[in-house]
Amino acid sequence: MVRVGGPWIGQLGLRLALAFVGVALAAVASVILLGLVTTSGDINELSKGEQLDLTHATAIGVAAAYDRAGWSRENLAPLADLVVSAGAGMRVMDKAGNVILSSPNFDSDGPAPQRTEPVVVRGQRVGRVAIKFGDTGFGAAIMRFEAQRWQVRMGASALAALIALVVALLVSRRITAPVDTLIKTARARGRGELGTRAGKVRGFGEMQELAQAFDQMADAREEQERVRRNLVADVAHELRTPIAVLQAGHEAMLDGLAKPTSENLASLRDEVLRLARMVDDLQRLASAEAAALKLALVSRDLAATVAAAADSLADGFDAAGLRLERRLDAARVHCDPLRVHEITTNLLTNAMKFTPAGGRVVVETGPDEDPRSSHAVLRVSDTGVGIPACELPLVSHRFFRGQRSAGVAGSGIGLTIVSELVRAHHGTMDIASEPGAGTRVTIRLPAAGLEVALKQPESRG
Repeated sequence: MVRVGGPWIGQLGLRLALAFVGVALAAVASVILLGLVTTSGDINELSKGEQLDLTHATAIGVAAAYDRAGWSRENLAPLADLVVSAGAGMRVMDKAGNVILSSPNFDSDGPAPQRTEPVVVRGQRVGRVAIKFGDTGFGAAIMRFEAQRWQVRMGASALAALIALVVALLVSRRITAPVDTLIKTARARGRGELGTRAGKVRGFGEMQELAQAFDQMADAREEQERVRRNLVADVAHELRTPIAVLQAGHEAMLDGLAKPTSENLASLRDEVLRLARMVDDLQRLASAEAAALKLALVSRDLAATVAAAADSLADGFDAAGLRLERRLDAARVHCDPLRVHEITTNLLTNAMKFTPAGGRVVVETGPDEDPRSSHAVLRVSDTGVGIPACELPLVSHRFFRGQRSAGVAGSGIGLTIVSELVRAHHGTMDIASEPGAGTRVTIRLPAAGLEVALKQPESRG
């Protein structure tokens, strides 16, 4: 068995990691946008309010100075120094627009936000004051805050992208590495390397289960291929003997070494009948294996179906000197009646073949003995020769004939057919036997009214 190792990350993992990073960046961008919407307006309102308050307070101070001594530069100078210390420039003009006082930084700051307010003394407008906000003071602090905030945002975005990339690489590897391994394994099997397996992969539990299920499927497929090869070999082996006998007999007659007497012709006829039975058995086996695709499931009383099958074999049991006992209790099952009839017929015929004259065969139906079970039981017991313990696991294999089958007609696929039909019904088959004490075959079929929907099983081909 060859195991395929996957790459560390792979193209799928890289695409998934980039998708994680994209999601992280989109989330950061959304947070930044939301922050801009919710905080920028508040900051602007705060800045505007501070500017209006400073302008209004300056106009009140100028009005007070004017009320004391008129337009006096000496009285206005301390107020101008105070405004300059607040990071703004001040200009005072009289009613006619003549400049009374202008701070040095008013003209040197260049373009900057500016606010004006009239100077009112005793209800009369005597002039106006203009405040220019430069790159210092409260306004400048707000501008620096905005710049720093953008730097922080960009840094946070880069950090988020880095963290998202690292986490995404680790997570995506655990997700995609098993997938890449499965892809490589599937491609290897497609090239004819049927022994290739994914093996044990590292990743999330679901990915490990997927790899395990894939290997199980590959094992099942390999087993099916082995069974197919064995079937061809078994068929060839089984056909070789009667064909060789027929060929030798006919050639002997054609060459004059044997005469076409009734005895020789009867011997050849027996071989022809043996071939016919074998072909018929193979056809029945193929039909049983395909039963999963064409079961006609209905609710039916198991006892009635089994009774009909037992009636059809009553004469055969009488001729073989066997006693057939029926213990049929009603039990409704979800089944294909024709297939259940075939199951019963095969079991009873098998019991008839391996039970000596004077023996007994018991067929039973009824609900399962386990009260927790939702199945009905079909059981066939005999007092025949029994099956050795070493042969029990093999009795349902194609063409298997045990040591005690010598002299008993048959191709060795009767229980194979039963096994396939039971599987098609989602049932189970158990065989218990002891040499010299007989055999007991127990079939469990789903009872009618089950809440679980019985789907048709998939073909195993």
